[in-house]
Amino acid sequence: MLWGILVLNVYICRKKVELKVLYFGVSRDQTNKDEEDLVLMENLTAGELKKRLMEMYPNLEDVQSFALAVNESYADDEVILKEGDTVAIIPPVSGG
Repeated sequence: MLWGILVLNVYICRKKVELKVLYFGVSRDQTNKDEEDLVLMENLTAGELKKRLMEMYPNLEDVQSFALAVNESYADDEVILKEGDTVAIIPPVSGG
């Protein structure tokens, strides 16, 4: 029985989800992409996604100050991302 639990835990830990990431403003310029599909580990938070994006795109050094929208609603760093979510990377906007 213990072996079955171990195998189940390994399977659960390795489950992945596919997300669509949309880049706006300077984040588009820094990644040279409008959007992309990413396959990432399940139970990833929005904050962890920001860290992953900084690893993938070192030019996104200010991503921690960017807002994220998940499925068209602003989200804080603690939101858990799910299969099929669309995440928009929204840099700060200045204006006058």
